[in-house]
Amino acid sequence: MRIERILQNKGGEVVTIAADATVADAAHLLSERRIGAVIVCEGQEPAGILSERDIVRELGRSGPSCLDQPVSGMMTATVKSCTPAQSLDEVLSEMTEGRFRHMPVMAEGKMVGLVSIGDVVKARLSELAMERDALEGMVMGH
Repeated sequence: MRIERILQNKGGEVVTIAADATVADAAHLLSERRIGAVIVCEGQEPAGILSERDIVRELGRSGPSCLDQPVSGMMTATVKSCTPAQSLDEVLSEMTEGRFRHMPVMAEGKMVGLVSIGDVVKARLSELAMERDALEGMVMGH
């Protein structure tokens, strides 16, 4: 199965925030939308990603004053991305090795979606269940 299949089921909406928005604005957006990360944009271009982990880590380091800072100072500027044609196993391996949970999906230089490790694991488990059912059917003669 490929990443494009996840986007077909999930949709391609990507929640973004401006680079000069405050961390408090980002936290509110994450909470309101019930998501774990937001793409930080400068104009129309992705400039980074800010996750709930980033916010919690900085809160622990510097306290609540970090909520008034711009997200550009806290975001991860080097963002790994994938393409719709990549396999679930490939993306899951990259996320696991890199220890991150969200990955933008890029096609022809544009962001067409965002997948979480939960999306990838769920799709992979579904794929394994279908394989198991097919094998059981072959063994049982159905």
